[in-house]
Amino acid sequence: MTKYLQADAIVVGAGPAGIAAVSRLLAAGRSVIWVDNQPRPGGQIWRGAALPQVDALRQHPRLSMLPGHAVVAAESPHELLLHDAAGQQTLRVRAPQLLLALGARERMLPFPGWTLPGVHGAGGLQALVKGGWPIAGRRVLLAGSGPLLLASAASLRAAGARLLGIYEQAPRGALARFAAGLPLGKMAQALGLGWRLRGLPYAPGCWPLRALGEDKLEAVLLTNGQREWAEPCDALGVGFGLLPNTELAELLGCALQDGAIAVDAKLQTSLPGVFAAGECTGIGGVDKASLEGAMAATAMLGQGLKPYARRHAGQLAFARRLASGFALRPELLQLADAKTLICRCEDVSLGALKAWPQWRDAKLQTRCGMGACQGRICGPITQTLLGWPEASGGRGTRAPLQPVPLRCLMDD
Repeated sequence: MTKYLQADAIVVGAGPAGIAAVSRLLAAGRSVIWVDNQPRPGGQIWRGAALPQVDALRQHPRLSMLPGHAVVAAESPHELLLHDAAGQQTLRVRAPQLLLALGARERMLPFPGWTLPGVHGAGGLQALVKGGWPIAGRRVLLAGSGPLLLASAASLRAAGARLLGIYEQAPRGALARFAAGLPLGKMAQALGLGWRLRGLPYAPGCWPLRALGEDKLEAVLLTNGQREWAEPCDALGVGFGLLPNTELAELLGCALQDGAIAVDAKLQTSLPGVFAAGECTGIGGVDKASLEGAMAATAMLGQGLKPYARRHAGQLAFARRLASGFALRPELLQLADAKTLICRCEDVSLGALKAWPQWRDAKLQTRCGMGACQGRICGPITQTLLGWPEASGGRGTRAPLQPVPLRCLMDD
């Protein structure tokens, strides 16, 4: 039988935005149902870290904390169906207000060999290491774009990896302009991270062309646009920035803007009583996420946001600078050849996809986007490489959002 829970508010996501929001709501006396699909809170940024604030929240009598629960369907924006994979149970949660703190995922761009064992998303490799995956002594190379490469490098070095270098596709001039405009707080963070990574080669204006190897990764072919060279390695962490997670918002019917959940000045979505905060409203980093979580909770309490206005404007300005400084170069969109797999779940190549004019046709004929990830990886890739606007990975999203046993959708 399906169990039911009810509260004043539901918060989906236990990263920085979710933590800030739940803290604010509980302090104001609201009852909260807190949902996250990971077994431990912290999101991608604080995965595995000690979180005394969350430990204190766990004991709050008005909090129903549901780690390891994925939202799989929605009766309405105020009634969600959850699946507990560990217990194989379903649960319905209801509340008049909902906050989406859904975070983001890595943007992947395909190149020949990117499906070889040993090639990982940079953030995915970081998550594996934080979860205890052995990396000590292994030769690791990081390539792609964005601050996530630096954060991943710090985690890998702390775990004992033999880091060979970071290859950043953004040109040196763009990085210099980005760094020059950093506010003092973020400059201090950058300097601290740079100190932890001292001695590690950092090469701007370079990007991967091909992962080399037969049954596993053996080397990476790199270029700076003028010459090519191979770097032997045991593991490659690659990522080209982040993409907002919007699937649940789309299932509910929330409007999107530029690939993120559209919100107004109060962080309310296009649906009454549904708010969004953090990376799912636009990529901007942990400070933006934490601030927006507190702002959304304040708005949900019916209070004004004027005290936050100046700081929020600064975070939004940083987000714009981030997007500009790490804009992807056009050469990256030409890396995949006809044999390069685009949909890894269903083994669909770029050549097979080019035979079809749009996402729907390609799905029907090749099963692209119908595997375990449900288009979360290949959808944005086809949007970028083939210009299929409906291939955002979420548009036309239907339940279930995650693979679940059929009985989970039939329980009453």
